Amino acid sequence: MTRIIATLAYIGYLRPAPGTWGSLAAIPLAWGLHALGGFVALFAATLIVTLLGWWAVARETDGAENKDPSEIVIDEVVGQWIALWPVSYGAVFAGVGFWDLYPGVITAFVAFRAFDIWKPGPVGWADRKPGAFGVMADDVIAGWLAALVVAVAAAIAHIPMILG
Repeated sequence: MTRIIATLAYIGYLRPAPGTWGSLAAIPLAWGLHALGGFVALFAATLIVTLLGWWAVARETDGAENKDPSEIVIDEVVGQWIALWPVSYGAVFAGVGFWDLYPGVITAFVAFRAFDIWKPGPVGWADRKPGAFGVMADDVIAGWLAALVVAVAAAIAHIPMILG
């Protein structure tokens, strides 16, 4: 069970770039959660999957030499979902569909992958932490930074409408 959770039903075994595959798989899952219950469902699922992921990662890496194997992608799912929070919330707030805000979905994906790969500042700090905390926390922080990029980009995009 922990292997299925940690690898997102074995998506983490896709090559190349399993983290990118995990992030891509997270987007339709986020859309489905949003369709079922809006931002609240996505937010709640993110919290639940963060806890399940932490548990699964801890079990999968216990005693292993590699403490962050590339096939573990549940951390990317959580980070990508956090990056998509502004899209889901914005869609609910504006009364539009999730995919109506597709520029935000694209921005969330690109920004999250950039922060996850680049690992600036607090992302790198978390990545260097041991155990399941380090595996999960760097992606959570990368997700928060990407969510901030999405929110700022959305605000900038709406300046002409506000001033107009």
